[in-house]
Amino acid sequence: MTAEPLAEPNAVPGGRRPVPPRDGYTVDDLFTLPDLPPHTELIDGSLVFESPQRDFHSTMIDLLVVGLRRTIPKAFKVRREMTVVLDRRNGPEPDVSVVRADAVTGLEQTRFKAADVLLAVEVVSPDSEARDRDAKPHKYAAAGIPHFWLVETTGAGKHAVVRAYELDPVTKAYALAGTYREQLKVGDPFDIDVDISLDALQEL
Repeated sequence: MTAEPLAEPNAVPGGRRPVPPRDGYTVDDLFTLPDLPPHTELIDGSLVFESPQRDFHSTMIDLLVVGLRRTIPKAFKVRREMTVVLDRRNGPEPDVSVVRADAVTGLEQTRFKAADVLLAVEVVSPDSEARDRDAKPHKYAAAGIPHFWLVETTGAGKHAVVRAYELDPVTKAYALAGTYREQLKVGDPFDIDVDISLDALQEL
């Protein structure tokens, strides 16, 4: 679909936002519209722009990426903040993805197919709670991504908690497989052991 002309620069100081097409955007638009901010997502045909992130968000992603790369089999790769094409109107960007190694085609690659993704991880931010807890998990499940992790902070100390979900192939919905604090140690989809304690976050 061809995008309509860009709006006048009034949404963001110094920036321009596209005027949405009547039927919404498609994944093709996501990769062809000029001057989109980094990490723009497509959810139900609407462009979603990233807000400034908390240090927890960035540090937790780093911690998971390092831990996963240390423990996953060579048949898989870990990627952060890469678009996953679910369908024509949905191209979200998981904070962390575990993908099949043979799906990585080169340094110019911009996206993965849902079928390439084994695990999608979302680290919740204040402005993305509804998307991370509701919209995205439902869409990842409907697209057949086998595993999903939701990462949040909890308690006065803001400790990390990871809720791991597995896909029920019959209902196409996620079921909670475990809740982890301090240490993320799971055996499925493979053996993973990552220190997610507050000390580990503060050391980065």
